[in-house]
Amino acid sequence: MLRRCAQRSSVSPLHSVWMSSHLGITAQQQARNYSSHHQPHHPLPKTFGVVGAGQMGGGIALVAAMNAKIPSVRVHDVSAQSIEKCKKLIQTLLDKYVQKGTLTAEERQVILSERLSFSSGTDLSKLALGCEFIVEAATEQTELKLGLFKDLSQMVHSNNSAETSKTILATNTSSISITKIASQTLDPSTVIGMHFMNPVPVMTLVEIIRGLQTSDETYERTTQLAHAMHKTCTLSIKDSPGFIANRILMPYINEAVNVLHEGIATVEDIDKTMKLGTNVPMGPLTLADFIGLDTCLAIMRVLYTEFADSKYRPSPLLVKMVEAGWLGKKTGRGFYKY
Repeated sequence: MLRRCAQRSSVSPLHSVWMSSHLGITAQQQARNYSSHHQPHHPLPKTFGVVGAGQMGGGIALVAAMNAKIPSVRVHDVSAQSIEKCKKLIQTLLDKYVQKGTLTAEERQVILSERLSFSSGTDLSKLALGCEFIVEAATEQTELKLGLFKDLSQMVHSNNSAETSKTILATNTSSISITKIASQTLDPSTVIGMHFMNPVPVMTLVEIIRGLQTSDETYERTTQLAHAMHKTCTLSIKDSPGFIANRILMPYINEAVNVLHEGIATVEDIDKTMKLGTNVPMGPLTLADFIGLDTCLAIMRVLYTEFADSKYRPSPLLVKMVEAGWLGKKTGRGFYKY
């Protein structure tokens, strides 16, 4: 049984005071955490959009259509080639589910022919028109995301009325400030972080990140949608660079790259040491290849810029490998060859 997205154990008054003084958690934030036990029910969106048809975007669209059973899931990308690759990825995954018996052939056909739709180009209006919930899953570039949210906000603003729920604009960013992204929109209360893990159909975790102005309703609707997608959520109480996962994970990967860069150990021995020594399924360099070295570098640069702390400085080797186009599994070469 899935754990509630924001489920928290009871907190004593003394512990609340400790959190306030030592962690900087305000009374308002504590109240938000407590109220999540008693969230009002919100209907799931009937229309759901994904901007970005890469591996993450395709996975998000799939769990929205297959698990949450949203009637209309729209996927958009500037590249027609990316859209075609996304279609093939989704079809391949659905075929595997049918072969395993976890999905019927009839359900597969409904997902492909009735629930999913695709579009490409620079015009987002077809995706945004009448859409109740949009997730941005574009490349981890700050200016790109800021521009997308500015455009999307203007498009969906005309859709919203007093009689309908406001369109939620969620970002799958893995490190960029939600408040900063929301600052480009007409209604920052509707913006939230919804950081899925890759591969989305397999990984159950979603990080939920509230911006400074994110409303309770936006948070509630987002967590309830995540439940419907069969996801377990964690909440970042503060909108801090890297949130929870990448604040911890990326410096770990970056330090592994530094160990390689300094000639302390080989790729294989670095991965073997961490895999067997900490009982994780894969070592840090293998994991970096699967994530994408360009993504790892982009996140490290955000952390280094925001915190101005040398411990977040990207490894010189990581920078060189990205410059060489060795981005990991997706390009056939990273720390390993594929």
